[in-house]
Amino acid sequence: MKIDQYDTAAVMAVAARPELVFVEGHGSWLFDHRGKRYLDFVQGWAVNALGHCPPEIARALARQAQRLVNPSPAFFNDAAIELAGRLAALSGLPHVFLASSGAEANEGAIKLARKWGQKNKQGAHEIITFGDAFHGRTLATMSASGKAGWERLFEPKVPGFPKAVLNDLASVEALVGPATVGIMLEPTQGEAGVVPAEDAFLRALRRLCDRHGLLLILDEVQTGIGRTGTMFAFEQVGIRPDLLTLGKGIGGGVPLSALLATDAAMCFEPGDQGGTYCGNPLMAAVGSAVIDAVSTPAFLATVRERAAQLERGLAALIARHGLTGQRGRGLLRALDLGTPDANRVVEVARSLVPDGLLLNAPRPNLLRFMPALNVKADEIERMLAMLDGILMDST
Repeated sequence: MKIDQYDTAAVMAVAARPELVFVEGHGSWLFDHRGKRYLDFVQGWAVNALGHCPPEIARALARQAQRLVNPSPAFFNDAAIELAGRLAALSGLPHVFLASSGAEANEGAIKLARKWGQKNKQGAHEIITFGDAFHGRTLATMSASGKAGWERLFEPKVPGFPKAVLNDLASVEALVGPATVGIMLEPTQGEAGVVPAEDAFLRALRRLCDRHGLLLILDEVQTGIGRTGTMFAFEQVGIRPDLLTLGKGIGGGVPLSALLATDAAMCFEPGDQGGTYCGNPLMAAVGSAVIDAVSTPAFLATVRERAAQLERGLAALIARHGLTGQRGRGLLRALDLGTPDANRVVEVARSLVPDGLLLNAPRPNLLRFMPALNVKADEIERMLAMLDGILMDST
């Protein structure tokens, strides 16, 4: 494909991309190669916790790049030590493995759970996961996922991931057996269309794991680091997992993720886990800069205020246009149009002039909103007005 001066032929076609090239971004706005700007409510799929090119991250990268980039994971480095300590203190899970992607963190959680089962449960290795779940794109994390259509890709899959139904405790209990080592889920299923696990269900899973001696594994790659209004979604439920995975927002746009474990669950030995870039100080320094910004009570209070504003605004659109409803937590929300028009709305929004709007359609009837956590009140109002106009023109 040729897009003006850009020849995209060398870029592997693994996604259906529109004919534009982004060249710059600041805060909630992206700019393409033709100079058009777009109000971004996708933010790299909830990656840019502080928006595009935040000064905190730019400063951290520049400062760390002049000190130390990667001494190899065979040695300690001060930036990784700092970030691991801060995540441990914030989460209450004292063992932290830093990696580069959410899938890598989830792959590590699967490996750690299986090692724990070998040591503590006579070789138990099955991890109960859920239909419509999304845990990543490695072969094991795809196997753990329940994304529709994936059951036919890259066969044979990694065995050992029986699927339960979210918010149906009986479906989980029916799968527990001698080979079960843990239960793994997202507090809110993002790729499924922002489907929250009910608080009572999460608490029941914690009790079920305690009763059967299983590990509760929470995938907070999308919900962690302030996205739902607290540092971690599990805080709102009054539980703590045995294993926790983080990604996306923890790096604010750079490749950074983490696997956290309790004392009881941590059984990795030297050589069990690693990776060339794991814990590199350049990314760890960015992670600490993000934590500096997000973990303050004032910042999280503002996230909750903006989330309430977004929820009210979507409720007004639902009433005005006769839409089906909304769901989600914090600044991770979905709007149910009630009709299979979501992809068309996304395309129309992107083509608006003079400014475009970037939205995401995880399902034919759903729009997903994942703005920067520091999105401004007037930017939410601007997005709602733009969407209102699109919906008005559709009727």
